[in-house]
Amino acid sequence: MLVDMKTGRPLKPRPTEFGQRLAELRQKAGLSQAQLGEKLDRSQRAVADWEMQETTALRPEQIIRLAEVLDVSVEYLITGKEPEKRGKPGPKGQLAETFLEVSKLPRRQQQKVVEMAQGFVALHSKEKA
Repeated sequence: MLVDMKTGRPLKPRPTEFGQRLAELRQKAGLSQAQLGEKLDRSQRAVADWEMQETTALRPEQIIRLAEVLDVSVEYLITGKEPEKRGKPGPKGQLAETFLEVSKLPRRQQQKVVEMAQGFVALHSKEKA
């Protein structure tokens, strides 16, 4: 326990970066410490301890669940940094939007679009060769 040298009283613990981030994310999610604890099957006191870093008794599965409940990545929860975005394979931009619209069509019409696209791809492949 840390003591104030002038008053002799115990110093209030100061939250770590993780504790501050956890409190901010919890508040942003509109949750009280008790509500967050309930979602994690933990007490309000446990959440308060995590925020003040009076204990480090967070198991990996608790960190994962915290990230899920607070709608952030585990990496952001722990480090405060967003994970590097890795490009997802697949169409982008206007092509992705078009495929999304096609996915809303009835199956029979979707199949016609697929057949047309395959025809264009085959034609392009022959021209390239």
